[in-house]
Amino acid sequence: MKILAVSDEECPALWDYYVPGRLKDYDLILSCGDLNANYLSFLVTMARAPVLYVPGNHDTRYPFHPPEGCDCIDDHFVIFNGLRILGLGGCRRYHPGRYQYTDSQMRRRIRRLKGQIRKHKGVDIVVTHAPPEGLGDAEDPAHWGFAALRELLDEYHPAYLIHGHVHTSYGQDVPRVIEYDDTRIINAFERYTLEIPDRIINEKDRGQVIYKTRRRAPEEDYSNMFEKG
Repeated sequence: MKILAVSDEECPALWDYYVPGRLKDYDLILSCGDLNANYLSFLVTMARAPVLYVPGNHDTRYPFHPPEGCDCIDDHFVIFNGLRILGLGGCRRYHPGRYQYTDSQMRRRIRRLKGQIRKHKGVDIVVTHAPPEGLGDAEDPAHWGFAALRELLDEYHPAYLIHGHVHTSYGQDVPRVIEYDDTRIINAFERYTLEIPDRIINEKDRGQVIYKTRRRAPEEDYSNMFEKG
């Protein structure tokens, strides 16, 4: 399975200077946030493959202008072609705003999903906007990662965690890939391609995004469900 991960900055080669057929080999596109909704709608149209996305802290218009034709997996556990995928958007709270969370709030979001992780005997890919604390994050308040995400890796050992938020253009010290125990942590800034061996699945499920959690209306935002602090 060939997967395209995108985040934070629209890729000119995939939008402004798109060449027909450039996306034809991809089976799945994962967006880690802070991208123009029209860009994601363009990708899902050109690729003819599902686009699964989580919001970044700058995606405050998504509830009113969501990426058309794409699937929001924020706070969801989904299965696609046998891959178990968990979505956790947003970043550390550094000022009031949508899609910003304290570490304790992120920990509670994860706890809501643990039943599905256990039921399906683990998770293969965690799609986030912010990185785990100490694993590709930065020291400033706006780009500090979540300790809760690191705890998730320690407990369930997913094969991949794919994030954005920390731009590789910030400097040479920003890593693209980090190996952490059993998990490969990938910074998807602009675009990154990975290939995963195909799984044996029921053919009727091939190409289908199967939600194992309750889908909710686009305007719902779990960041308002938690007390501050």
